[in-house]
Amino acid sequence: MTTTGKRPRIIAMGQPRRWLTDAYVRLMGMKWSQLFLIFVLGFLGFNVVFAILYSLAPGTLGNSSTSGNVTSPVDAFFFSVQTVATIGYGVLFPKTLYGNVLVTIEIMFGVIGFAMGNGLMFARFSRPTARIMFSNVAVVVPHNGVPTLMFRAANQRHNLILEANVRVVLTRLETSKEGRTMRRFRDMAVERRDNPTFVLSWTVMHPIDELSPLFGMSPEQVASSDINIVVVMNGTDESFAQPVYARHIYSAGDIIWGKHFQDIIGTTDDGYATIDYGKFHSVEDALP
Repeated sequence: MTTTGKRPRIIAMGQPRRWLTDAYVRLMGMKWSQLFLIFVLGFLGFNVVFAILYSLAPGTLGNSSTSGNVTSPVDAFFFSVQTVATIGYGVLFPKTLYGNVLVTIEIMFGVIGFAMGNGLMFARFSRPTARIMFSNVAVVVPHNGVPTLMFRAANQRHNLILEANVRVVLTRLETSKEGRTMRRFRDMAVERRDNPTFVLSWTVMHPIDELSPLFGMSPEQVASSDINIVVVMNGTDESFAQPVYARHIYSAGDIIWGKHFQDIIGTTDDGYATIDYGKFHSVEDALP
């Protein structure tokens, strides 16, 4: 899944925090850098805790190379690392019942932790994602004599997204006759909602006619409004044979009037199709 555009910041109030019960969902939604940082800090913190426990009772750990006891907290830390990773170099070893009980507990939690970590990493790597890029702006320009809202999307992987589908929804605050204000959602019809083979670029067009929620609004009214245009695309990735999704949000300030997008599709002398991402977000004056 791909998510772009402005995401609203939501502060939940009057609801208990359930971080642990939703930990899997939160970890799946994190950035890779954040996830690796959590793994590193968790691994180091886990071994520091057990190093402290090993050091609480003198004589818990022995050193076969010196025939003595381990007294250094650093040695206890690396013994914990060897234990939880099941490396077992054989130099450091537990000497007492207390030490063997700690080793048993550590290995048990370590096996569970590694299994959960491996499962999470595999789920992250195997999850299909759509590398769909949306234009930074949307334009309003006449098309066949009708003012038309346009934006475009590109499949950056250039593989096939089968049966691609787009839905466009306008959201804004509206006041009812009773004076109650609420956010309403209005569907925006597009000229072509389905694309059987989405490979390169797709320009989505919404005619601003009598059925459009933008009908009758001037550029100034749109710019000063609180509207947001939510775009959702989905389809089946041919490589994974699984559904993929992408989302983007255009605010009122992202809409440009009287411009159209520069052409980005071309062909080489050998007949290969080309797409110029350097001009993907560029607009120019509409033809008179």
